Amino acid sequence: MSDQNYSDYKNKILSFYRKNRRMPGYKEIMTLVGFKSKNAVYKLINKLVDDEVIDKDSNGKLTPMKIFGEIPLLGLVEAGFPTSVDEMSSETLSINEYLVGNKESTYLLEVKGDSMIDEGIKEGDLVLVERRGNPKDGDIVIAEVDGGWTMKYFKKKGNVVYLKPANKNYSPIYPQYDLKIAAIVKGVIRKY
Repeated sequence: MSDQNYSDYKNKILSFYRKNRRMPGYKEIMTLVGFKSKNAVYKLINKLVDDEVIDKDSNGKLTPMKIFGEIPLLGLVEAGFPTSVDEMSSETLSINEYLVGNKESTYLLEVKGDSMIDEGIKEGDLVLVERRGNPKDGDIVIAEVDGGWTMKYFKKKGNVVYLKPANKNYSPIYPQYDLKIAAIVKGVIRKY
């Protein structure tokens, strides 16, 4: 397949993902790109995997990797007093690579409530979390506490473990019988 055809096929598959919020199946890819055989689809998928455009797990499930591509990193912006900024237009940053350390254990959750508002996490934000235990004191965690789920600071003083909100209107949560840390918050995404 030519580079132009490959680019067209890739764009059709990624457009399908953007529109439907899921990757197409093998038969859908056949229809999208006009292939007559599943073998041709299989070869195309393998090339997309090799180019790290998509990923394929052991069950054959497809997920996008570099759907957003790389965005130019132009430099720093002063949040205090205005200063001049030199553009560093030769650098790029892959949002995926910057935010996601371990793709297999990373997922997004939508925030409901305002208990973390003083940390700058608002209702409607998305939090990027990594599924793992063993948080450090001060990590923001997704926890199951006494049968309910919440997002709070993980706090440990001696043998006492509790969850602390980032809002003075809420009290710390001291588990009565059970606390499980499901994930640690790695980033916050807000769309304006």
